[in-house]
Amino acid sequence: MRAIILARVSTEEQMQDGQSIPAQLARSRQWCKDRGLEVKSEYQFDESSTKDQRTKFELVIDEIKRSKDKVALVVETIDRLQRSFKESVVLDEYRKNGQLEIHFIRENLVLNDQSNSSDLLRWDMGVMFARSYVLQLSDNVKRSISQKLLNGEFPGMAPVGYINHDLPDGKKTIVPDPDRAHLIAKMFELYGTGQHSVKTIKQELDRAGFITRTGKKLTTSLIHKNLRNPFYSGVMVVNGKEYRHKYEPLVPEWLFSKCQTIMDNYHKKPFKAGAKPYIFRGLIRCEKCGCLITPEISKGKYIYYSCTNFKGLCKRIWVPEEELLKPVYKALKAVQMPQEAIDRLTQDLKTTGQNESHFHKESMTALRADYDRLEDRIARMYEDKLDRSITQDMYDKKLKEWKGRQAELIAEMNSHSQADEEFYLTANMVFNLASRAMDIFKSSEVPEKRQLLSFLLQNCKLNGKNLLYELRSPFNLLVEASTCSNWLRGWDSNPRPIDYMYSQLSLWHGLYHHPSSQSGV
Repeated sequence: MRAIILARVSTEEQMQDGQSIPAQLARSRQWCKDRGLEVKSEYQFDESSTKDQRTKFELVIDEIKRSKDKVALVVETIDRLQRSFKESVVLDEYRKNGQLEIHFIRENLVLNDQSNSSDLLRWDMGVMFARSYVLQLSDNVKRSISQKLLNGEFPGMAPVGYINHDLPDGKKTIVPDPDRAHLIAKMFELYGTGQHSVKTIKQELDRAGFITRTGKKLTTSLIHKNLRNPFYSGVMVVNGKEYRHKYEPLVPEWLFSKCQTIMDNYHKKPFKAGAKPYIFRGLIRCEKCGCLITPEISKGKYIYYSCTNFKGLCKRIWVPEEELLKPVYKALKAVQMPQEAIDRLTQDLKTTGQNESHFHKESMTALRADYDRLEDRIARMYEDKLDRSITQDMYDKKLKEWKGRQAELIAEMNSHSQADEEFYLTANMVFNLASRAMDIFKSSEVPEKRQLLSFLLQNCKLNGKNLLYELRSPFNLLVEASTCSNWLRGWDSNPRPIDYMYSQLSLWHGLYHHPSSQSGV
């Protein structure tokens, strides 16, 4: 009788425990020799037998099916052949038809069309025990993964920008990829400006020479997926649930949230600007009905604005663009300060910057101390768990609580760093605009003029032919302060931040704001 030998391993442990494929093949060949079986073919499996798609197993079945004579299928043991009853149905059909004889070496069991119920029961029992092992293994893996998640550990391959790293004690962790982490952070920074699409970010990354660990360039779909992945800001998603991880974030939470908002609103723009830009397009609404004021060009050069009258409540009035620009020029002149006032404010800004820097350092030191204190608590609590001074449930509960607080502290430190940078950027921009607002506006192209007006004005409305508006902060305060001899009223020697808002300054309460830090862990 001709024989088919099947050898399989599914773990490294089996390879090192005398169950390697060469060892199985040697025993199977000896078995065939002792029983006068001619080896027709050999199949080697190195994947789990619990997988649904078992191409090699199907090849074995195809060979049995094509054989005109009875063949013997020789395997080391039952669980080397199968770990579910799904295969039993197929194999048993060929056995009963006299096409197949199954040899299990370790069990010293041979099954054919003449086998009695006792031998068949031994086969079924072997399959049942093999399946039980698989189920128990699955339960153990699930418990292990659950524990890892509670500890803030990610049970999988690190995403792009991170690498899996082996610690000296044999444990595994995830650390930022020194070659790619900064480019992933740059990816979020670019998208967070609102001026880049996924396609233009890909172009930037390609120019920077970014390649994955497999040596490939990032695709637009992968960039989109990465921008949606909260892992980079400190949160991992496993089976639809979010968990705080213990690894170093590559981007702050505020930047990740900003990118999500931009992405969510990408296809929800209220209108699409035409090819020709207009200064007031999309900036003004009708005071009576709330509809947009839209531009139209007459005779190829004269620009007029009117209410769309979408609600049918208004009489259409055409207002020349020159008329709308007159109050704008007034606003630009109002925020423009004399040079001596700017010089004084610049000097005060230096003092303010020193106070801001001192406050920033104090806050960062306090937050870092809180973070380190929690880290020390976690280490001591782990020793208590090993000494069985506390229960596993108590350890898990406190670990989750303290890891969550550490993530909050990291977010606060990132927010302080962002505010520290925006303080200087915004202050310089405001002073630059206040010193030469009219010149900047008149010398700019239409898109830059629109951007400048968006930065300067808010709540623009058209009442008849009159443009109504409000100055944004801090320009409203600059106008108010211009009538006072003391430009920084209420300023003391050690100012403290209040009412933080990004990209805004306050000349009343200091030239900077920060998110309040919560110390005292």
